[in-house]
Amino acid sequence: LLGNRPLLLFAVCCALFHLANAAMLPLVSQKLAQINLQMATPLTSACIVAAQLVMVPMAWLVGARADVWGRKPLLIAGFLILPLRGVLYTLSSAPYWLVAVQMLDGIGAGIFGALFPVIVKDLTQGTGRFNISQGALSTVFGLGAALSSSLAGFVVQLAGYNAAFLTLAGVAALALALLWLAMPETLAKPSFACHTTVA
Repeated sequence: LLGNRPLLLFAVCCALFHLANAAMLPLVSQKLAQINLQMATPLTSACIVAAQLVMVPMAWLVGARADVWGRKPLLIAGFLILPLRGVLYTLSSAPYWLVAVQMLDGIGAGIFGALFPVIVKDLTQGTGRFNISQGALSTVFGLGAALSSSLAGFVVQLAGYNAAFLTLAGVAALALALLWLAMPETLAKPSFACHTTVA
């Protein structure tokens, strides 16, 4: 696995994505509780439901177009949403604004969730290491997610919620840059060309 450079790059991108993403909803929930304690739970639930409603059509889109457009453009779109969310959270503390911005999570999560096993399959094709690779990458970005709350909590204590959102947005921007500049397209070229011609 360590000799597969694209797989390692993808693992780093995934870890950074989850380091940036995992703490955003808890931060929004805490911010909602500060604004209106009684409405915090219903609005947090609305955040989760709203993201799920967006996630389903995005996952369907990935399934329908990943072999036509390629994996990387879709993955870049999913990663691009994350720094955008982090910045948008700082523009207003209005509860319904925060819920609306959280809907963008469904775009990123829908794209990433649908593409993750597909890209791992692409990168391990013919090696017999799909399951162990998927497990290893899941562990890596699980660690990223676990560290996310610690990072966000530290920044909140130090400089406030907006600084925490911007810090997470910065991590997300780093993940996006690494993906854009270093990660190759994983869809096999003959298949990519064939689907593009047919389309």
